[in-house]
Amino acid sequence: MLIVVFIVLPAVYGMWLSLTNTQLTGFAARDPKFIGVDNYTYLLTSADFLSSLGQTGTFLLFSALIGQTVLGMAAAILLSRTWVRGKGIFGAAILMPMVVPEVVASLAWASVLSNNSAGTLNRAIGVFGAAPNDWLQTAPMLAIILVNIWRGMAFAMIMFQAALEDVPAELIEAARIDGARAVQVFRYVTLPLIRGPVFLYLLLTTISTVGVFGLVYFLTRGGPGGQTRIAAIYIYERALQFSQIGIGSAASIILLAIVLVLGAVYVRLAKVEV
Repeated sequence: MLIVVFIVLPAVYGMWLSLTNTQLTGFAARDPKFIGVDNYTYLLTSADFLSSLGQTGTFLLFSALIGQTVLGMAAAILLSRTWVRGKGIFGAAILMPMVVPEVVASLAWASVLSNNSAGTLNRAIGVFGAAPNDWLQTAPMLAIILVNIWRGMAFAMIMFQAALEDVPAELIEAARIDGARAVQVFRYVTLPLIRGPVFLYLLLTTISTVGVFGLVYFLTRGGPGGQTRIAAIYIYERALQFSQIGIGSAASIILLAIVLVLGAVYVRLAKVEV
């Protein structure tokens, strides 16, 4: 019942709104009309919306599917080694960003990337004689990608570490006895055995990253020049700033369809025999 009330009904209502010209202000707010797929036609021919999808794809690929996954796996492997010292401090350092509220994290990184000489990063490079730089203007996409990696790496580490603990030590030892090197053991023994958890993580991180809003909005507001206007920012602007609820709903449905397709691909790949 709760799933119907809080998930199914809002989704159905959102689909209905996407087929209307509903607005928050004006005549369409008082008397919205059914317009069919006009909103979808407008979005799929809109350079701004297609650009936002491209920005979302770049953000998702480099911050979540590559950055968080690779670094999270590396951290999990490191913590699984018995010879590593200071595991508690290392693990806590990675987990700390996970418990920091999104607004607090955004403000902290805004201070780090500040364009004046008092910014943490500018002070660090100033030690080497470099001039202050406005990082959120010169490299905005790289900035939000790095911040999102910092925020999400902990979740990847937790999931991968739990998966690695279920890998039978006998199989790894047998591979080593046969002469396999560490990279070969991971590639041909460990990775196939944790395929399910890896693709489950990719599904979860895709959903969460596509829905990222506050982190990007507080740092760049989608700028400069739309370079970081990901789909969530575009939907917010259309639905709330421009009061075009119908177009915002249609954009949300298109984004949902893309995520569902990616989810189906992940599930299919997770079931491939190795």
